[in-house]
Amino acid sequence: MESKFPEPSLYGVTDGKAVGTYLEHKFQAYLQNKYKFIRGSSAKGIDFPELNVDIKVTSIRQPQSSCPFKSARQKIYGLGYSLLVFVYDKNDDPKSQTGRLDLKHTIFVEKERTADYQTTTALRKLTENGANRDDILACFEERFLPVDNIEAETLADEVLSSPPQVGYLTISNALQWRLQYSRVIEHAGKVEGVLRLE
Repeated sequence: MESKFPEPSLYGVTDGKAVGTYLEHKFQAYLQNKYKFIRGSSAKGIDFPELNVDIKVTSIRQPQSSCPFKSARQKIYGLGYSLLVFVYDKNDDPKSQTGRLDLKHTIFVEKERTADYQTTTALRKLTENGANRDDILACFEERFLPVDNIEAETLADEVLSSPPQVGYLTISNALQWRLQYSRVIEHAGKVEGVLRLE
């Protein structure tokens, strides 16, 4: 429906945050006509707190977004909530002075799959090869995992006793996590927990 809709307020808009806000609000308004639910707020942090799902809207040209940093554990065990990712390509029509969001992908990433791909695959390989705490700590150091020594040791013990599932996001360290979705787009519908929605 949205891919066919010409929107005057989007004409000439290049700010991804503005496009994301537009689509999130429109999607939530659409759902509120059909279902009863509590809408999330910036204070609550995620769009559907009762369902533990956050919406991410991103351009196909650079499929990424930011999300709040809570702890380094998120990079290993996931964000703690699922993601509904809308990937769009925006086109402007000068004749009608409207913008149109061509939705290329709609993907649901279960919370267990929202960790960092490289970190989780490295840790799984280490644990499968009989790694000890020092090996895990070295892996954290190589990846510049933002943890202090005490937190790193606690996390290393957790990884040894409960190896993480493979995540499918690329999560870059920053003041906020920078989430990149290329791998999610590539694997959607092919791996458990990363669903391609039609």
